[in-house]
Amino acid sequence: MHDPRALLDPGNEAVRRLARRGYTLDSAALEELLSSRNSGIKTADDLRAESKKLAGEVGKTAKAGGDVTALKERARELKDEIKQAEERAEAASADLRDLMLNIPNLPLDTLPDGFSDEDATEIRRWGTPPQFDFTPRDHVELGERTGILDFARATKLSGPRFRVARGAGAALERGLASFFLDLHTREHGYTEFSVPHLVMPSALLGTGQLPKFEEDLFRTAAGTRDLYLIPTAEVPLTNLHADEIVEPGDLPLAYTAWTPCFRSEAGSYGRDTRGLIRLHEFEKVEMVRIVAADSSQSELEKLVGHAEAVLQKLGLAHRTILLAAGDTGFSAQMTYDVEVWLPGQDTYREISSCSDCGQFQARRANIRTRTDEGKREFVATLNGSGLPIGRTMAAVLENGQQADGSIVLPEVLTRYTGFSTIHADGKTD
Repeated sequence: MHDPRALLDPGNEAVRRLARRGYTLDSAALEELLSSRNSGIKTADDLRAESKKLAGEVGKTAKAGGDVTALKERARELKDEIKQAEERAEAASADLRDLMLNIPNLPLDTLPDGFSDEDATEIRRWGTPPQFDFTPRDHVELGERTGILDFARATKLSGPRFRVARGAGAALERGLASFFLDLHTREHGYTEFSVPHLVMPSALLGTGQLPKFEEDLFRTAAGTRDLYLIPTAEVPLTNLHADEIVEPGDLPLAYTAWTPCFRSEAGSYGRDTRGLIRLHEFEKVEMVRIVAADSSQSELEKLVGHAEAVLQKLGLAHRTILLAAGDTGFSAQMTYDVEVWLPGQDTYREISSCSDCGQFQARRANIRTRTDEGKREFVATLNGSGLPIGRTMAAVLENGQQADGSIVLPEVLTRYTGFSTIHADGKTD
């Protein structure tokens, strides 16, 4: 969430910057609400000061034997006026908060213009897509032919966009998660967490999924408590420090967790309905960094490097792109997408999205630190996939497929799975 005064500051060019992402800032409405709130607060403060002064006059007059009837009547009037002013201020504050919560982050000027992935700027590529002397199959066909993925039974259990992994498929999922976590904790300096998969609305408000994207969330209840299934571990990991002051000596904080993720995919409109690319429930290893505000850009480069390192150790060709301003997520001021090569689709597909949210989430979640001078300021937060289990599994299967129907795994996974090859009949060695 923004400081409304900052949005109205001409020097911040908020109207222009938000327009680059397709958002029209109603500065007049914002200024009116801010003025109304401030006016109500000032009126209530002035009336309380008058009431306090009047109380002194009542006591002084009564002590002198004077008539305090008119003074007491004014005191009663002031009490009502204070209540009315406070109600006006509270109503204006609520309206202002509702408006502010739906204003996205300001994209950095370094982002390219545009509103789709076609407008992104390619930053770099790594590796060479494999060449096959046969027509490569996609991961759905590979998984079902070997028997390690079962989408039909998943549909029987839960409906479309779920998956069942069996035998070597389940082992591969578990192995991928363990590999990701070991890499991030042992080489990249992250602390591993095990976090709740159900969170209160305040946590989703803090990271920006609420109120704007409620239709994308799965909601449940326990008694009188409203709880949401997490769409990503970014939510609990970032909110670990909500309403806290992080000591500057503890920054940067680097956290990771392996969790299920739940998304309704309300806005996907039928895209990627086959396979592991866009599920309602999937597993992911997430990376979150909480840093000093002036270091967020350098920390973003570090974060995307950690995502790329996973793919490089797996030997998977990929490219990194900088998203256009209009295609950048609600809470982010800058995002890199890392896209892995999928032979079955003959294209690169997004596998990790690494975002610098600046102080946007920290304001919403009230996460602060201290400057060298002792002044409190909001931290910056970053998040990125490191990586999703399903999409990585799809890439491993498609890139490792052989002409005889078997699948050769990347060497780095062998010690995690206990096998190096999945044969056409699902057996391993």
